[in-house]
Amino acid sequence: MEKTKISVSTKINSPIEKVWNCWTDPYHIVRWNNASADWHTTKAENDFRVGGEFLSRMEARDGSFGFDFTGEYNKIEHFKEIEYTIADGRKVSVLFVPTGNETTVKETFEAEQTNPVELQQKGWQSILDNFRQYVETAGKFDPMHFEVAIDSKVEKVYKTMLDEKKYSYWTTEFNPTSYFTGSWKKGSKMLFLGKDKDGKTGGMVSNIKENIPERFLSIEHIGIVQDNKEILCGPEIDRWSGALENYTFTPLNGKTLLSIDVDTIHEFRSYFTEKWPKALNRLKSLCEE
Repeated sequence: MEKTKISVSTKINSPIEKVWNCWTDPYHIVRWNNASADWHTTKAENDFRVGGEFLSRMEARDGSFGFDFTGEYNKIEHFKEIEYTIADGRKVSVLFVPTGNETTVKETFEAEQTNPVELQQKGWQSILDNFRQYVETAGKFDPMHFEVAIDSKVEKVYKTMLDEKKYSYWTTEFNPTSYFTGSWKKGSKMLFLGKDKDGKTGGMVSNIKENIPERFLSIEHIGIVQDNKEILCGPEIDRWSGALENYTFTPLNGKTLLSIDVDTIHEFRSYFTEKWPKALNRLKSLCEE
């Protein structure tokens, strides 16, 4: 019986060379290969040649489930087309159509029999949309990583970090008047604020992209507050729009490893290199009281 074929597509505001590299390089694959922020790819391997095999380890961030997505390449036509067979025998083709500095990517895959066609299409489209967003911002930000080991259980670290009064204390290193307004609930708007030397309120306009209590928190910055006003468009916003601030909480025998991955722009790199460790030491002291 002929299998049902499903197609998804997206147009990416990037040249084919960048799109191709992000699609095939494991360094990039682990950064975009998820349908939603509550999933992530923890490992990627790619023997990118006809007959070569690939693997993406996909896991729920709450640790509840994970699986290996594997397959073998049947056809590779550089900058044009990729065909592969998934481990369960289903065929997939990926077309890349460049038009100037834009690239259209179209995936066609054979449906599996367990889930409804609409659900499968939605999942693959979500991953492809995430890929588009990643490609269009790749190179725009400088990724930075910080971590701190805290001698407290993960429940206390999570609650302390997000507590309104304690947040203002541990983020003092960034601004002595630091505070937030909004909700930490997934999908909520959040303002991260503080006063400048002239007494005017400024900061970031953000969305809570994901919040898995005591596991993972993702903040996406979408605008700025300047002179007490929210600004969501313009050249200054374009520099920061889409920047992520991710917190991962890992329990370790009654203690907690808190990992922070943040996107920044180049001129702020030295500032964050100095400030983040100091802020995390403040948080550590609060949690260990």
